[in-house]
Amino acid sequence: MTDKEQHDKHLDTLPSKPIAPVQTDEHLRAAAEKENQAKDDALIPIKTGNNTVDTQVTRFNKMVNRIKANHSVAHFIRAAERFNDRLGSQFGAAITYFSFLSLIPILMVSFAAVGFMLASHPDLLTEIINRMVDNISDPVLATTLKNTVNTAVQQRTTVGLTGLAVALYSGISWMGNLREAIRAQYRDVWERKADEKEKVYFKYTRDFISLIGLVLALVITLSLTSVAGSAQASIVTALGLDGIEWLRPVLTAIALTISVCANYLLFLWIFWILPRHKTRRRALLRGTLLAAIGFEVIKFIMTLTLPKLASSPSGAAFGSVLGLMAFFYFFARLTLFCAAWIATAKYRDDKEVGAGTPTVTRQKM
Repeated sequence: MTDKEQHDKHLDTLPSKPIAPVQTDEHLRAAAEKENQAKDDALIPIKTGNNTVDTQVTRFNKMVNRIKANHSVAHFIRAAERFNDRLGSQFGAAITYFSFLSLIPILMVSFAAVGFMLASHPDLLTEIINRMVDNISDPVLATTLKNTVNTAVQQRTTVGLTGLAVALYSGISWMGNLREAIRAQYRDVWERKADEKEKVYFKYTRDFISLIGLVLALVITLSLTSVAGSAQASIVTALGLDGIEWLRPVLTAIALTISVCANYLLFLWIFWILPRHKTRRRALLRGTLLAAIGFEVIKFIMTLTLPKLASSPSGAAFGSVLGLMAFFYFFARLTLFCAAWIATAKYRDDKEVGAGTPTVTRQKM
């Protein structure tokens, strides 16, 4: 055997090494995109060069990604992103402003109603004026206040009609703004579609009907809450069960359940009938329940904080105003966030329901 043959035989016995694949531009681009995506998904996208620190950071990022992969957490994140992307905070502030501004004509109507009552009871009017004058030490201020009350009673018709007209206009405008804010959260794209544009007279007519519907929904929900609470107290008193301690939390739970159900009816109308936009059934029902519970939490917090605000001199002067503005603001933010939550829900075999129509169609997946 020649030296060349021995050399070739020796090469055949050596283990073969795999040939590294050629890195094309597409492979390099895909690897770079994958690395950038991993950095974007990481909560702390840093590299310190210290193996111990980098390992701990990597573990923490993986733990955060596992939490974000949870269906409920991912849904909450999608809703928050939709809420911020569609200017939910700005819409909430605008709704708060118009809500508070709409109280002025409502107060005008209330003053007119009081004026009609005092005009039909002159003795009561005289007694009120005398008490006001007796409690004010400054005679000039007392005279001014007396003339103001008499003028308000005399001009009750003008004040009432003006307040009613302004309240109707502001209420319709407020309703339209709320509907457009909810539609902005519902739409897949930010821009308004062409089929959503309406003529002015048709738009105001539908907003007027929506305003009446909202007032009826508020009356029904408040009546359910108040009647249920008073009926429970009357029943317990009539049966002589006032001394049973364990009955109190049971009654509190029943009253809370009735209040949440009343809130549910209100928000179901807001999310389903008001926007006139197709939504998915399961997402609508769950989002409405979330809004109903959140609204009850807001009412509970306001019930605790308002008395504390009114305890101080400055709070007595401005506490009710600040509390009312806070209530409107949190109500608006809760409504818009739950609308974003409904719009970003992803449930398998969920069905679309039209606004106020019984027909349903299967959603395309």
